[in-house]
Amino acid sequence: MHAPALVPHDGPAWLAGFSLAAPPPGFVEDPYPFYATLRASSPVHALGPDAVLLTRHADVMAVYRDTAASSDKRREFAPKFGADTPLFEHHTTSLVFNDPPLHTRVRRLLLGALNQRAIARMEPGLVALVDALLDRMAGLVAPDLIEDYAARIPVEVIGNLLEVPTDERGPLRDWSLAILTALEPAPAAPVLARGNAAVEGFLDYLRSLVSRRRAQPGDPEVDVLTRLIQGEVDGERLSEAELLHNCIFLLNAGHETTTNLIGNGLHALMRHRGEIDRLAAQPALIGTAVEELLRYESPLQLNNRLATGPIALPGGAVIAPGTFVTLGVGAANHDPAVWHEPDRLDIGRKPNPQLAFGHGPHACAGLNVARLEARIAVGRLLTRHPRIDLDGAPQRDPRVRFRGFRRLPVRLD
Repeated sequence: MHAPALVPHDGPAWLAGFSLAAPPPGFVEDPYPFYATLRASSPVHALGPDAVLLTRHADVMAVYRDTAASSDKRREFAPKFGADTPLFEHHTTSLVFNDPPLHTRVRRLLLGALNQRAIARMEPGLVALVDALLDRMAGLVAPDLIEDYAARIPVEVIGNLLEVPTDERGPLRDWSLAILTALEPAPAAPVLARGNAAVEGFLDYLRSLVSRRRAQPGDPEVDVLTRLIQGEVDGERLSEAELLHNCIFLLNAGHETTTNLIGNGLHALMRHRGEIDRLAAQPALIGTAVEELLRYESPLQLNNRLATGPIALPGGAVIAPGTFVTLGVGAANHDPAVWHEPDRLDIGRKPNPQLAFGHGPHACAGLNVARLEARIAVGRLLTRHPRIDLDGAPQRDPRVRFRGFRRLPVRLD
């Protein structure tokens, strides 16, 4: 029922067989030229008999808005992970990969905890954390902007929200990376093994943490874990499995995307020195700058839905029920039908309907926390070190779903 992939006979050799599981050479380093070709020549691109990739902003928005687009991943993840594995249990129990009623119950609890008042309370502590990290980096001979800065901020922020004791936060990042790396289009057996072990380790730790918090509850106004333990929606509490797996989700989602937002954003600014100077002259642009950094190098490049009914796209194609839909978020955020010169970084760009946080009922619940972290992390670093520059070749993370760096060596002054 859906329109076939639109592949012209004179397209590049890679186009007809394009696959996210085995992308063409150069894609990981710079996917945007590939996305531009797909948008122009094959906007509804077949990835398999019942799978398509969408790269146009209007098409991605249409799927986000359609009630027939399901986030339930049981059918997709059973063959990928194995239906009796820790990874399957985690990813099919957490907020992001579920539909109502679980999605509704958990999201209401989280949004209640992440309201504007709560976010305002976070700011002084976040400023102090960022300044301490900047002080520490200034004393390092060879600072790495990921390891020494970007990756440390969200772990502390989410750790504070859940009131994880500071001396117990050490394993959180490695667990998070192992679990999320298994979400790549074609994870190898060692990746799956590490992911399953990480879920088990995370669950063991959280059982202990939850037990302690039940015995000594925190203030649910500031302690999200206590809020999740005690919270009710329509008289119903989260089950133990729902509680544990959504704590993992919070730590994972808050860590990975924000680390990449800060790292990608600062890397993009270092490659566009004029925009750093512009921000120094107009510091009030930091809000629009963060929106542009989210658009220009989206931390989450790909999202997924399952069509449970026909989904009509603006161009006339109809996605058939049962189709797995990959939403090209990074591609949609470079669509020239929406943005003038989309491959140019413009920190004052308005309007900027970027889709880095998704859209609709499944939009990222922590989007305002991530924005706050990025505004403070990027703004305060550039205020202190406006001449920051690369000090060696960055090491790109080779994943295609999540876009970021493993290493980003810098010279601060």
